[in-house]
Amino acid sequence: MVVVVILVVALTVMLVGGLLSQRELEQQAEVQVESIAALVSYELDDKLSMRLNIVSHVAENLTMTERVFRDRAGLLLARQTELLHLFDGLFILDAEGLLQAEAPRFGLPKGLDLSTREYFDRISTLMTPIISEPYASSYDGKPAVMIGAPVFNHNQRFIGMIGGVMLLEGEHILKKFGNIRFAETGYIRIATRSGTTLVNGRTGQFMVPLRSENSILIQAMDGFEGTAKTDNGDGDVIIMSVRQLDQAPWFVAAVWPTEEAFAPIGRMGSGLVWTLLLILLVLVPIAGWRFRMLMRPLKLLGEQVQDRHLGLRTQPVAIPGSIEIQRVATIFNTLMTERESATLSLVEREAFYRSLTESAPIGIAQTDVLGRIEFANPALEVILGRPAAELIDTLIMGYLQNSDMKTLITGWQRGIYQRKTFHGRVRLAAFDGQDGLWIDMMSAVIETDERTLGTITVMRDITQELAVASALEEEQRRAQSIIGVLQEGVLMVDNTGAVRYANSAALQLLGIREIIEPANFFDLVSINDENCNYTLEKFRASQKIDNLYAILCNHAGGEFDIDLTMLKVRHGESHERLVFVLRDDSARRQENERLSWEASHDPLTQLFNRRAFGQELDKALAEAGQHKVATVMLLIDLDYFKPVNDKGGHLTGDKLLHRLADLLRQTVRQSDTVARLGGDEFGILLPCCGVERAEALAEQIRAGIEALVVEHEGEDYRVTASIGLAQINPTDTSTKAIMARADEGSYLAKGRGRNQVVVVLV
Repeated sequence: MVVVVILVVALTVMLVGGLLSQRELEQQAEVQVESIAALVSYELDDKLSMRLNIVSHVAENLTMTERVFRDRAGLLLARQTELLHLFDGLFILDAEGLLQAEAPRFGLPKGLDLSTREYFDRISTLMTPIISEPYASSYDGKPAVMIGAPVFNHNQRFIGMIGGVMLLEGEHILKKFGNIRFAETGYIRIATRSGTTLVNGRTGQFMVPLRSENSILIQAMDGFEGTAKTDNGDGDVIIMSVRQLDQAPWFVAAVWPTEEAFAPIGRMGSGLVWTLLLILLVLVPIAGWRFRMLMRPLKLLGEQVQDRHLGLRTQPVAIPGSIEIQRVATIFNTLMTERESATLSLVEREAFYRSLTESAPIGIAQTDVLGRIEFANPALEVILGRPAAELIDTLIMGYLQNSDMKTLITGWQRGIYQRKTFHGRVRLAAFDGQDGLWIDMMSAVIETDERTLGTITVMRDITQELAVASALEEEQRRAQSIIGVLQEGVLMVDNTGAVRYANSAALQLLGIREIIEPANFFDLVSINDENCNYTLEKFRASQKIDNLYAILCNHAGGEFDIDLTMLKVRHGESHERLVFVLRDDSARRQENERLSWEASHDPLTQLFNRRAFGQELDKALAEAGQHKVATVMLLIDLDYFKPVNDKGGHLTGDKLLHRLADLLRQTVRQSDTVARLGGDEFGILLPCCGVERAEALAEQIRAGIEALVVEHEGEDYRVTASIGLAQINPTDTSTKAIMARADEGSYLAKGRGRNQVVVVLV
């Protein structure tokens, strides 16, 4: 024991010391890696910022006409000596993405189309200086990064770009950072957030995809910054610190393998091992000698104990020696005396129990304090499948399956020491090829006022009961599993409205995570449709409800369009239950509303279309004569709209139609109907307006259209309107006649020189 204690203490000291040292070294390594990553990211940001600012400054000073910019591109680049020292190459591209000049010259043809390059697309779209994603350059496909800026003429119109190329394998920036080393194996890695490695200091590779095995690098692509211990993808553990750049969507990763970072721990561990071996070599012989001296009296004590147990010695054991050995002898003598007394008492009790349990229908066993069977009645013989002669002196827990052995032993020990009854369901071991029975087992302590003598155990066969209960539970679990995964909400309430069951979909509609009793369904939600509010009493009064479309509002403020079905379980009984099936109907209703809107509106102007306008005109004709003031229709036909589309393009034409639709909406009343009837033709229905007021409104619309101007590429585009006005009369028999009069007015307006309003009464 002394040797073991010494060994355990030494190993514990070594382990704790190693762990503390490793943590200290890990913290120091993390600080060092963080510092290096911060310095590299700061310096790289500074160099990129300087180049980006210089390129932007040069681009700002190239303000000139597009033609001069193209003709003098070569001369302009030749003057940029400062840029030539900062980049591997300079380019000037025109507004179409065609190469106009390069420096120094690498033999690329003038006019080379580079419009498909990512950097040109971003500059021409964003109109701002950028640092590009890495790409395969025109220099024999070498990986490169472009820093470019847009060039504008005096009217701030984009005429091209100037950019500087940095080859990843060149000597300017990235290769320099890739060659950085710290300690012996630490290195720098620079990558983009889009998943491309710009430079890998460990392998020397440029512009290769990031490997997905490293979770820290994957997180860095989403903006992560920090330091962590991870795997480099090749099975090596590393400490990695990530810092994001400000000037470009890049990040810098400083990497230090833990094999080098934690190397001092290995050297310290070797020293501790040699120290431990030296301590053991000195203390083990001393401890062995002292142990033999202390244990000599135990041999004589063992001989006396054996003789006393076999009956060869009637006197109590007596042995000289240490206080501990004498105490053991005293305890043994006491136990032997009590054992003899208990044995006599148990013999008497056994005869008493035997007479009581012979005819009992349940199995009864009496055991000693160790669990050995001392008595078994005939019913227990049947349950265990063995005669009493085979059961005596065997451990009762030995007849259980291994999975229940630990439970039984724990229960017995608790019952003996705490003098409590053990009760549980256990499985008997298989016997003669038959599966073991399930039994309900109860063990009570047999005790006197002074000591525990053993236990009495009662066993009852419950195999058939459990089989029936298991089948019922399985059916219930199957039903709950099916209901639990349904998209429809299913819940059950009692006569008072208290929720007895709700699946996950129902809980979502109720706006709660779980049912906390008491929870009343009608306190949590309200259910309404266009006609009434549905209460508990209304549902109880109904036999069954199918497909009730209503609105459910929960206490959390949620509102749902639902399709509700209600069934009754145990109808008419005191334990009647109401089962609700709730289907979220919001998506269907929203889709119907969307389709209805699209069927009645013009997709370009968001005005009513011809079909919807025709329906409103039908209503107006049906109501003609019911009002004192007549309803009037305006037909607006745009003048000179085709040249706008032909010269300015359809986008310009669409923009003009948008502006015109806004003008019409702002001019008319909310009760008026505005529609695009097709192409450049619009219709307005003015209920209860009268011809005089409608003519004034039409003149206001005509003037607004005449003043409408759309600018495109420096040119202004205008249109006018020929407007026909027709009153809806009670004598009209069809909407075609009304449309024809309004169309006639528009035609007359065009014939009279366009840009005017013509009223056609009858």
